[in-house]
Amino acid sequence: MEQLKNALKELNIEAEEELISKFEKYMNAVLEWNEHVNLTAITDKKDFVQKHFVDSILPCNCEEMVSAENILDLGTGAGFPGVPLALIFPEKKFLLVDSLKKRLKIISEICEEIGIKNVKVLHGRAEEIGRMKEHREKYDLCVSRAVANFSTLSEYCLPLVKKGGYFMAYKGPDAEVEIEASGKACSILGGKLSRIFIPKLSGFEFNHNIIIVEKEKNTSPKYPRKAGTPAKEPLK
Repeated sequence: MEQLKNALKELNIEAEEELISKFEKYMNAVLEWNEHVNLTAITDKKDFVQKHFVDSILPCNCEEMVSAENILDLGTGAGFPGVPLALIFPEKKFLLVDSLKKRLKIISEICEEIGIKNVKVLHGRAEEIGRMKEHREKYDLCVSRAVANFSTLSEYCLPLVKKGGYFMAYKGPDAEVEIEASGKACSILGGKLSRIFIPKLSGFEFNHNIIIVEKEKNTSPKYPRKAGTPAKEPLK
């Protein structure tokens, strides 16, 4: 876990033994479950630490993350970036959303075992959750490492973000190309591109750039469109 300790130190986060222990327990539990349920393709522990843990916490010093209280992680998969961020910020509330119920059940069980108390899970499709009164425009920040083009991801995430809040998309090195291809999607959904955060930590190489979008206006009631449409017919 030296990689993680070094990253935390550079990010000015105290690498307390209890914190490192929880990260390690979470990794071991995910890898153990992974032998029975497909949670991650990354099974080498060194790679796991860099590509799941360190990658997830890269924006932890961004003002948009620091100021948020209620955070939603959409398409969390095996709990990334939500669980690592929840470990760094125990005072914040995290809701992890995924369309696969089995994954969420496992995440919930692991968090309970380890004592991660600020994480809740919700099963469902983004298109449905984005229309639920209890979730629509309720979150200070929505984060996502989900594999979807930026336009589609914006339609999934921005309806969940309150006016004045933010959406962070963990994208690849071609983030600018994705933004260009998405046309006016952000604007249509009430968002405005704030900036692209390019993570830099000594001793690490990252493929992710993080697109940060500010929610300027409420999203039109017509979005998100019905299930499947945002992926098949992305806004432009």
